[in-house]
Amino acid sequence: MVINCLIVDDNKIARTTMKQLAAFVQDMVVVEECASAAEAFQFLQQNPVDLVLLDIEMPGMSGIELTKNLGHNGPLIIFITSKKDYAVEAFELNVADYIVKPITPARFTQAVEKAKEILASNSEEYNINEGEFIFIRDSNIIRRLKIDDILFAEAMGDYVKLHTPQRFYTIHSTLKAVEARLPASIFLRVHRSYIVAINKIDTIQDGSIIINGKTLPVADTYRFSLNKRINVI
Repeated sequence: MVINCLIVDDNKIARTTMKQLAAFVQDMVVVEECASAAEAFQFLQQNPVDLVLLDIEMPGMSGIELTKNLGHNGPLIIFITSKKDYAVEAFELNVADYIVKPITPARFTQAVEKAKEILASNSEEYNINEGEFIFIRDSNIIRRLKIDDILFAEAMGDYVKLHTPQRFYTIHSTLKAVEARLPASIFLRVHRSYIVAINKIDTIQDGSIIINGKTLPVADTYRFSLNKRINVI
């Protein structure tokens, strides 16, 4: 697969180095380079890419802030920075990799290959057929739950509520673990506490969505991702 890549760094020499390294990676195309995170954000509104090679410390908006603004379904990110200080925060954002400058060709290639594997995995279509299900532990009972019945998942401390049209099921889990089990082609995180089934949304208004009569908040971090997923005519 061909990977379309954006380079974002306020240092021109660093951008040139990354372009040179990318030129030696098969099926990798640098479509643009930006000198600031704000410039990159504007570019990405109209030109989606697969991967962003992103510096962290830049004037104005930082690379961390850009990643948060792009949301959960934004492009894959590889941070390339001169400091190790941001590694923990970066990986909490589920970035593909974190490279500390100076960049070696071997380390660069390793990071890109990792990104390719993630992109290949994410591109696999997941079509839910009638009757597909997951097993959940509801209290002391292991219960079969049809995926198509799930309206949304709600984080409640150390538990997650899985809401269906008839009732909700409470399971001992994190929302992140539940998100990993649900097909990304159908479910989308819209808030730190909510994952929703896109095809179950009734209305979207004033920063909120309504599913089956329940009003759920949409965090600013995820609003762009939501807008990308819905088809508005």
